[in-house]
Amino acid sequence: MPDTRLDLARIQAARTMIDPVFLDTPLYRCEALEPALGCAVSIKLETANPVRSFKGRGTEVVASLLAIAGSRAVVCASAGNLGQALAWSGRGRGLDVTVVASRFAPAVKLDRIRALGATLKLVDGDHEMARDRAAAIARHDGIRLLEDSLDIETCEGAATIGLELIDAAPSFDAVLIALGGGALATGVGHVLKTCAPDVDVICVQPLGAPAMTRSWHERRVVTTESTDTIADGVAGRRPIAAVLDDLLQVADDAVLVRESSIIAGMRLLLDHAGLVVEPSGALGIAAVLENPDRFAGRHVATIVCGSNVDAAAYHRWVSASPSASREP
Repeated sequence: MPDTRLDLARIQAARTMIDPVFLDTPLYRCEALEPALGCAVSIKLETANPVRSFKGRGTEVVASLLAIAGSRAVVCASAGNLGQALAWSGRGRGLDVTVVASRFAPAVKLDRIRALGATLKLVDGDHEMARDRAAAIARHDGIRLLEDSLDIETCEGAATIGLELIDAAPSFDAVLIALGGGALATGVGHVLKTCAPDVDVICVQPLGAPAMTRSWHERRVVTTESTDTIADGVAGRRPIAAVLDDLLQVADDAVLVRESSIIAGMRLLLDHAGLVVEPSGALGIAAVLENPDRFAGRHVATIVCGSNVDAAAYHRWVSASPSASREP
């Protein structure tokens, strides 16, 4: 069993705190994708829920525990998806939710945070600046600061995806997981390495936002000065040491992919699976496209983790010729 902050019993208990609308999401083999990828591909679809991403699993656990404790307010920093999820979970439990985000985040994500009743505060910088502002608000107002990936509830909520993968048959040779702050990768990875240790856990991050991947390879926290990727949901610059420690225990590899591969993955998911996904949701497909020999003849599962994407930008990306795809 991997030596992480996570606990399998708590992960199993988390299932009882999460609204069923986020649980038992579709998992199916997508044979239409396989000629283009050269391997068997199963999709774990985390977009068919009210917030269109996996983040609701973790915020349901957080909001449930806050409500039990009698807390009335919570603040978080978000690139967009966590904020939507916390707003949804908090609204159902009478919590006052404040979300801090970059004003450069996709408008569709910001608009949805407002629509769900959260107070939205914007900063003129990136996600790391939003994290600093959220921490300041929590100190000033004396309320709970939710820190994605650092707060174990976000990891263990995401880990319930791993339980559902384990329950599936047949088993997979590898699971491809988008890597940002690390909640999804450490959560799913912990379950897989506990219950199915022979399955390869492969984390995927954009070349233009490589901090956590570099940290995994160097086995120490590596920060970057900036990010340059369309995959805004995973565009962090400052990995959290405790999360990295967990990731080192559960990930078999961490790889970086080009922007052109991310866009090609989005296009394949649209054309062959009928799925509109945000760039972070296509990272697993991008990894197969960049290294087909590694996955040839194997059965891989990829977690499609979100579909909150600006419509105009999405159509521009998927309609562009491969040679015109954006590179960082």
